[in-house]
Amino acid sequence: MTCQTYSLFILSVIMIYFGRFGNSLNLTQLQKDIDQLKAEYKANHSDVADGGSIFTGKLINWTERNEKRIILSQIVSKYLEMFKNTDVSKAYIRNISEELHTLNESLHDGSKKMEDLMDLTKLQMSDFKIRRKAANELFSILQKLRETSSSLKRKRSQSQRRCKC
Repeated sequence: MTCQTYSLFILSVIMIYFGRFGNSLNLTQLQKDIDQLKAEYKANHSDVADGGSIFTGKLINWTERNEKRIILSQIVSKYLEMFKNTDVSKAYIRNISEELHTLNESLHDGSKKMEDLMDLTKLQMSDFKIRRKAANELFSILQKLRETSSSLKRKRSQSQRRCKC
């Protein structure tokens, strides 16, 4: 995939994932709008490919539906941040921006999950009160981990029994 198609690819993945094509701009119009945006940003220059992709490469590691909602919500918010200081008087920018806002509304739970992850990274485990609370919750966390791992094992063994390869 070339660097010129990254924006369309990401937006297309998000729209397909959430079944938004029926109520949104048609894909052909969106392609034209993104082409105009790429021309304005000079996205065809060779230096755009330096260092690889910024979004599409990250999607590979997120495989489960709920995981994808988390990463896609962050990608959409970055695009919205990009458009925040962009002239929306241009129709193509307004169309893309409106589509991103609509998609963002369906991704709020992904943003909340990302905030939870960020909150966890900020915990100061050297703080004695935090450590006491963590010790108090440890048994219930281990129970949840065991439930999760045993349900995964059960799913795997069930799928192996069904498969007549």
